Amino acid sequence: MPTSFSPPLLHAQNTTNSIELSIVSPVYGCEGCLEALCERIFAALEPLKLRLEIVLVCDASPDQSWLRMMQLAQRDSRIVCLRLTRNFGQHAAISAGLHCASGAWVAVMDCDLQDQPEEIPALYQRALQGVDAAIAARTTRQDGWIKRRLSAAFYRLLGYLTGEKQDPSAANFGVYSRRLVDTINAMPESGRFFPLMVRWTGFPRVLLPVQHAQRASGRSGYSFLAQLRLALNVITSHSDRPLRLVAKTGLIFASISFGFVLLSVYRYWAGDIAVAGFTSVIASIWLVGGVMISCLGVVGLYVGKIFTESKRRPHFLVAESINTDVPTATLSEPGKP
Repeated sequence: MPTSFSPPLLHAQNTTNSIELSIVSPVYGCEGCLEALCERIFAALEPLKLRLEIVLVCDASPDQSWLRMMQLAQRDSRIVCLRLTRNFGQHAAISAGLHCASGAWVAVMDCDLQDQPEEIPALYQRALQGVDAAIAARTTRQDGWIKRRLSAAFYRLLGYLTGEKQDPSAANFGVYSRRLVDTINAMPESGRFFPLMVRWTGFPRVLLPVQHAQRASGRSGYSFLAQLRLALNVITSHSDRPLRLVAKTGLIFASISFGFVLLSVYRYWAGDIAVAGFTSVIASIWLVGGVMISCLGVVGLYVGKIFTESKRRPHFLVAESINTDVPTATLSEPGKP
């Protein structure tokens, strides 16, 4: 683990906790399947006889998810619930759950039951065989055609920009070791994207094929614009390659311009100077101006990212919690979980 990281303080209060497995699930727009989610998790893991907890994180869901979560938590103390003060996004909600989870191993899954609880035992057993992350690889995604195509395009672009091949079949679903979770909790950056943070640690990981199911309740909170914003955030947070592409583009255009200068000088001395037409001048201005504005836009994205990181704001704020004594509001100060 990098020496600049400090152990998450939140877990210091849980040193006597004997939880073996925590299941973390961000909740948004899925009130109709929360009871089934918890029941299927308990049923799937009952044969393993593990001491476990389920950590549900309500990311300011617009439906009655929080009310349903409170009812479930009152019935079973193994269900831990957090409600964020506003919608911080899926990956910030995952971070909130990771900070709260006290298990020796932590499973992360979506709440809509596309990630099937029945796959957790196999992932857990595989994780115990000497890896820090047993990640689910969705053999046949049950999402719509457009979403699958957008996801595949995003991962191809992300792989090109990060210089590492990305697998679109693998997302958040998996079982992770305590040292990997503690390392991610100690990462101070605000641009949270769980799969890349897992990959960055370099800890041993393995992909395990699983069956992907249809969404059990609600609709996805990821519209096209939301996916686009996430893609821009992930790319600017985890790759500086766009900046290098901007520099290369500038060099290419500078070389082309220098070549035109040499050609003009040659034609001048050769007495073959033609009067430049209006169309060619305007086309050149628009071309060069468009490239310059695009380059400035890319640089601006990174400047904005630096501005966001410099504010050192918490990744999330917790408004309420049930069946846990984690503090609210000050839970996730960057670098000091």
